[in-house]
Amino acid sequence: MKRHLLISLALIAAGVCASAQSPNGWRGPENNGSYPDKGLLNKWPDDGPQMIFETLDAGKGYSSPQVVDDRIYITGLNDQENKEQLSCYTLDGKKLWSVEYGNPWRQSYPEARTTPTYSDGKLYVISGMGEIACINAKDGKIVWTVDGGQKYQRQTGNWGTSECPLVYDNKVIYTPCGNQTTIVALNKETGEEIWKSRALNEKSGYVSPILITWKGKRQIIGSTNQTAFGADPDTGEIMWTFSDWGPNFYGGRGGRSNDNIAPNSALFKDGRIFFCHGYDINGFQIQLADDLKSVKLTWRTDVMDTHHGGYVLVNGYIYGSNWLNNNAGNWCCLDWNTGELKYETAWTGKGKGSIITVDGKLLLYDERRGTVGLAAPNPAKFEVTSEFRIANGSGPYWAHPTINNGNLYIRHGEALYAYKLK
Repeated sequence: MKRHLLISLALIAAGVCASAQSPNGWRGPENNGSYPDKGLLNKWPDDGPQMIFETLDAGKGYSSPQVVDDRIYITGLNDQENKEQLSCYTLDGKKLWSVEYGNPWRQSYPEARTTPTYSDGKLYVISGMGEIACINAKDGKIVWTVDGGQKYQRQTGNWGTSECPLVYDNKVIYTPCGNQTTIVALNKETGEEIWKSRALNEKSGYVSPILITWKGKRQIIGSTNQTAFGADPDTGEIMWTFSDWGPNFYGGRGGRSNDNIAPNSALFKDGRIFFCHGYDINGFQIQLADDLKSVKLTWRTDVMDTHHGGYVLVNGYIYGSNWLNNNAGNWCCLDWNTGELKYETAWTGKGKGSIITVDGKLLLYDERRGTVGLAAPNPAKFEVTSEFRIANGSGPYWAHPTINNGNLYIRHGEALYAYKLK
């Protein structure tokens, strides 16, 4: 009886830990590009899967849709393109409301970037200028806003703030960087500061932090423009840093400066962390110590340097695209344990792009022409078995796809689409 009680308590504790993080955040419930849906089509019709709806009024943006219950939430610019707005749609594409919540980045690529995070009936977003907003999911009314960019004197690179909120427990996480702090936690009900970390005196990257659990402890994994770091999620204490990106990364410390283009969230599994960024900076894997206070390098890659399309881990292999130049890239596969390159292959007629995984499949979104591809996660070869093209919308095809209840939700600028994959 005592043993059963202890097991029950352990399971309850594990459930509390797992449920503390919002399952409705950036790149799926675990923030790693993996979606739990099953029973999806193994091959699409020649003209693509069945379209559920198309709408052209989402506003310009690169963010992903967030689907919760019977509603779709997505950020974009307003009609005047001078404010960022959050819009709510029904599952058949009818817009219910839109609300302006902050200011877009005013220089290069001002389109909205933040994917909303949903938690307990509210949505959380971060504008291109670093304003954090909490919005009622039912009616779109703003609950609170904090000008985090101004309050924390954020320092960014050439493209402002491009971050999706991490929400867990009673906290909303934002990474202003600069000389005042690196990462801060706000109360998700009021917007009041709970903690702020020490400053690393660096600019922010374009990275959305993730929450991991290792050896019974939790940690936030994030990155500035120069330094990957781990922070205590309860206090904000930065426990470790890693800035040895390799010989191609100068970080503004001399020679070529590559300090403004850290755009990808980390992958985490079994105590190991993988980061890679484009522009020939390449990537690395590090091992997190059992006490979560230090890391050590396990391997590097000089092939996979994902621009900003993310990467996924499937059955011990990392899949994603690399950067050859701003308009081109190949698709790659690496062994998670060793970093060994399994393949580097062009997608004929397409380029690099974003990637997610669902139901034992890879779903690719080519950023050049908007081709959506279906592929098997096979380390022996790269093979796209089905594809179709997103026709409408404007700007680069930079949004990451979303899967919910067997449906694909995907955007191109102001165009938002839904397709049936079952």
